[in-house]
Amino acid sequence: MSTAPLPPLAEILSSLRVVSLPLVTRFRGVDHREAALFEGPEGWGEFSPFLEYGAGEASTWLAAAIDFAYEPQPAPHRTRIGVNATVPAVPAAEVSGVLARYGACRTAKVKVAEAGQSLDDDIARVAAVRDLLGPEGRIRVDANAGWNVDEAERALHALAEFDLEYAEQPCASVAELAELRDRLRKWDLPLATDESVRKSEDPLAVARAGAADIVIIKAQPLGGARRALDIVEQAGLAAVVSSAIDTSVGLAQGALLAAALPALDHDCGLGTAALLAADVTPDRLIPHDGAVTAQRVAPSAELLDRHAASPDRTAWWKRRIGDCYAVLEDRRPSTRSTI
Repeated sequence: MSTAPLPPLAEILSSLRVVSLPLVTRFRGVDHREAALFEGPEGWGEFSPFLEYGAGEASTWLAAAIDFAYEPQPAPHRTRIGVNATVPAVPAAEVSGVLARYGACRTAKVKVAEAGQSLDDDIARVAAVRDLLGPEGRIRVDANAGWNVDEAERALHALAEFDLEYAEQPCASVAELAELRDRLRKWDLPLATDESVRKSEDPLAVARAGAADIVIIKAQPLGGARRALDIVEQAGLAAVVSSAIDTSVGLAQGALLAAALPALDHDCGLGTAALLAADVTPDRLIPHDGAVTAQRVAPSAELLDRHAASPDRTAWWKRRIGDCYAVLEDRRPSTRSTI
């Protein structure tokens, strides 16, 4: 995270706009995505940790938003970022409608291991994606740590016929991932890790344990581009930049992070604006020909007004920012600013 002094809290709140955007399909149990946006000298930043996150975890997201709004971003190596489609845990019959929103994406990330669903549901969903993408398409599955080692081994063997690019966070712990990777070694199926990096006090533990082949990095949960780039460098693994169903403002931060990676061999999970039924800017970061452009975007006043959250929800986000700001201040005793 940036070591620059924090801007005053009052300054952050002075430009704050909270929005509630409808989703195309239900995701993580909600049908609207709330986000708090504020403007700094470099442009707009987004603070949108999921609602269940406490101040300790969410404060890292606030650090990222401040960094993006107040600090120049690392120099880019590219402007075009290939992206994947994201297929939520929908019935197989709905897959075609989801993929249609992404246009010509050659890669799809398919959610699996959803609570209340079966392996048969996962197989049917992945099969539908393979049918639609064809043999040249790339399919990765994301279990969000939903399996134990035995369940993951069984499921991935069953899904292997669909020629998976990799499996993301099949198990929760680093030890489980290491054991699973060893079991799957002869199958030549790479494992990627997301939660074991962004939700860990030691994001490099998974690399030291030899528990993954790929790290999934996200700008907001990791505190901004500089910390994410440092993790990738120290891990020494291939990286995929992903998002958390951000508005196009947050996706722009992720795209500029992807642009700054020295090497980028995989499509990134930055096409999720396609899962939003509305956005905060007319210049939406929606994939075109399977890619997005790495550039900042600014929200429009009209769309901010149209999708403004209720006064109660706006007040809730203001309190949340205040709580997270206090955590950041405690972490930087030598750089406290006057509120």
